Amino acid sequence: MPRRFLRLLTRPHVAGPAWWSVVSRLPVYLMSLAMVLVVREQGGSYAQAGLVSALYTLGMALGSPLVARRVDRAGRRGVLLGTGLVYPTALTALVWATGPATPAQLALAVAAGAALPPANACMRSLWARLPLRADERETAYLWEALLTELLVIGAPLMLAVLMAGGSAGLAVTTVAVLGGIGALGLALTPPHPDLAERERSATKEQDTPGGLFGPLRDPVLLALVAVMAGSAVPIGLMTLAIPAFVDRHGTPGHTGLVYACWGIGSAIGALWLGTSQSRRPVHRRFPWLVLAYAVGTALPLFATSETTLALALALGGAPIALVSACEMNLVGAVADSRFLTEAFTWASLATVLGEAVGQQTGGLLVEPIGPHGVFAVAVAAALTTALGAFGCRRLLTQGVTRSLSTAPTS
Repeated sequence: MPRRFLRLLTRPHVAGPAWWSVVSRLPVYLMSLAMVLVVREQGGSYAQAGLVSALYTLGMALGSPLVARRVDRAGRRGVLLGTGLVYPTALTALVWATGPATPAQLALAVAAGAALPPANACMRSLWARLPLRADERETAYLWEALLTELLVIGAPLMLAVLMAGGSAGLAVTTVAVLGGIGALGLALTPPHPDLAERERSATKEQDTPGGLFGPLRDPVLLALVAVMAGSAVPIGLMTLAIPAFVDRHGTPGHTGLVYACWGIGSAIGALWLGTSQSRRPVHRRFPWLVLAYAVGTALPLFATSETTLALALALGGAPIALVSACEMNLVGAVADSRFLTEAFTWASLATVLGEAVGQQTGGLLVEPIGPHGVFAVAVAAALTTALGAFGCRRLLTQGVTRSLSTAPTS
């Protein structure tokens, strides 16, 4: 797999967008936490910090579909240039020109969330449009899933290193500026020659999916996004159960290390099992991968110490990146090619919503039923999602078949 990733990511007209997108995505996986640290550093309470962070997330949830819709209508260049300038400007003003939870800070938090550069959706829709073989596209989406795990682990570590040499405000400003630079680089990178004409033609189309939810009016994509949201709920539940377990059965300071084993297991699973994924059509193997993920969530039930929990998370997390890669592959396959950026954005929001529901539920349950009880709820949620994935097989088959029949010939 590393050789396949390297061959793909060093190809002409691929290397530039791929690597600029990595830089642009650095703020995605740490900014909510970072803003809590900034408000606390300013002297604010945890309640104020939580409000600012929540409003940033709300702005992202409300703004990102509209930003993605603009990308599909007008092209990615102008949108990335605009958000690449507005995003770091809003966050810099939030850090250095406002106080804890003042009206200006709350407004800037919403604005910054709404202006987050759409690098995730742009890059994933780019993989769907590039003239790649099926196995190369599989590798591309597996890289996206692996990159998510690496950023989830690595971005907070980068924040910690930046804070060690300065303040939380300086760290947030640095990350925001890096994200903006990545967006500008992604915008200014010349597109693939075959892709440039397709994008110009697509932006001239007048028929667009109506209503607030746009491409989600397609029942195939709606069903897939619902499964993606359901798959994220156990992750949110376990995010609360893991530190509670370590508090009771280990050393609280080791929570980060135990939690990291989850991401490491997922990354290793992608590298170890990824080569065998293309042997079956993506819509056929997807429900089985979701079921494997559900089985993996059951392993922490048998943990008795922080060491056994770390091992259970590493083993049980092996299918996570593979499920994520399958989900992205299916979104690219079943969504209308004219609205791919918005489709990928709704898919990402579904995952964020699912995790948020899981975290809220886990927070309510962890005291009365304990961490093992929350682990059990996570297993039940994962198995329910697996049943939903199997129930959607016919719809997904129809969507993939429809996409193949309407795909333009190269």
